[in-house]
Amino acid sequence: MNSPTATPFQQIVRKLRQLEIRILKAADAQLQGDFHSVFKGTGLEFDDVRLYQYGDEVRAIDWAVSSKGHGTFVKTYKEEREQSVLLLLDVSASQQVGAAGRRKLDVGREICGILALAAARQDAQLGIMAFSDQKELYLAPGKGIRHAYTLIKRLFELEPKSRQTAVGAGIKQALGVLKRRSIILLISDFIDQNYERELTMLARKHDLVVIQLLDQREREFPPLGIIPLLDQESGRTVWVNTSAEAFRARYRATYEQNREQIGRICRRHRTEYLSIATDADYVPQLVKLFRQRNQRGGRA
Repeated sequence: MNSPTATPFQQIVRKLRQLEIRILKAADAQLQGDFHSVFKGTGLEFDDVRLYQYGDEVRAIDWAVSSKGHGTFVKTYKEEREQSVLLLLDVSASQQVGAAGRRKLDVGREICGILALAAARQDAQLGIMAFSDQKELYLAPGKGIRHAYTLIKRLFELEPKSRQTAVGAGIKQALGVLKRRSIILLISDFIDQNYERELTMLARKHDLVVIQLLDQREREFPPLGIIPLLDQESGRTVWVNTSAEAFRARYRATYEQNREQIGRICRRHRTEYLSIATDADYVPQLVKLFRQRNQRGGRA
């Protein structure tokens, strides 16, 4: 129950904690308590070199070091465990679509807030970059509950300066601040074009998880006849016949094409992909994501 004297920030934190508890309970039941797997690396990173031993794989040989004439050396690796986590959140105007309190932006903020609280519990380093067609907010990865509260407060108070979208530019900005391999959770509706090259670079260099936010209104527009529609990003108003079959077919096709494009890119690079609808309970989907990462980490 919300206290009548609670501040908006306290109410936000209380809601996020309730969601976090739900996730923890589900994770404990389904992952044997391994909820923290979302903050752990799922592969291997270079550690050192040592002299070649009988039985070592040829592909492990470090030819650059071996060519110096002091023997044949192989690369050794260690599990990627203590990694930094960066939340990369799209806050452009298209994220404003959705019912009051359940807009794509609201859901994206909630997911980031839950992960911030969970990261503090797991003593993991977590930061955030919010973007439109420019950098709107950046908080470097840090640890602890104070850092988590600061991240949540700044994110929920954020009023983006730009309404435009540039997913590719946002990814470039993230690549510019990341100095070592990190876990990236990219959260966007991906209503944009020409971002595949940057997304490919991100997937190759980092442990990437893609979360696409979707709203039912974008799939099936209600037949309201001829009405004015406002483009959130351009600010232009156009009159369209929302009951016309041609308009409705084109509208559905655009939605499906957008979803298929990001899914295809993720499959190509074996990147974890999760689509979340604003009118759905996303907690089970997050738990499923953590389970997949746990299983993949075991295979690695």
